[in-house]
Amino acid sequence: MSRVSILVAALALFVSLPAQAEELKVGDAAPDFKLQGSDGKTYQLSDFRGKQAVVIAWFPKAFTGGCTKECQALREQGDAVRAFNVAYFTASTDTPEVNKKFAESLSLDYPILSDPTKTTAEAYGVVNATRQVPQRWTYYIGADGKVLYIDKSVKPTSHGTDIAKKLGELGVAKK
Repeated sequence: MSRVSILVAALALFVSLPAQAEELKVGDAAPDFKLQGSDGKTYQLSDFRGKQAVVIAWFPKAFTGGCTKECQALREQGDAVRAFNVAYFTASTDTPEVNKKFAESLSLDYPILSDPTKTTAEAYGVVNATRQVPQRWTYYIGADGKVLYIDKSVKPTSHGTDIAKKLGELGVAKK
């Protein structure tokens, strides 16, 4: 094979690779989504714009140890979060049926969003070609629809308290 043929083949391979989404940063517009919650309702980010902040806590997989602890912490520490003008959710790429069973098993008082197509998870950068289950990352989104903060060091057992503390630091209004 000639050098030109090798270069053409390499270029064709590079062009055919899927583009990696640019990583979301503080100040970016949060990608809109329309996802089913474990409560049977459909939630769309744009429905909250101009009304309240939104927190989305992505977790890897329902019915696993760390995810169970994180969801329980959000239930047990939810009063601190609900003191703010915020809608909050956990989210995974599990199916709505799995997340409904998971939420019921933990008696959750907030919805888990399901993204089985991984479209929203990809837009938020929590999954990619090399990682098919979501990162345990939490996104704080202002009422204006912009990313206020991204927590990539979530502690499952204190996550509710940690979210409330961060909402205060970010200046999110209390109810």
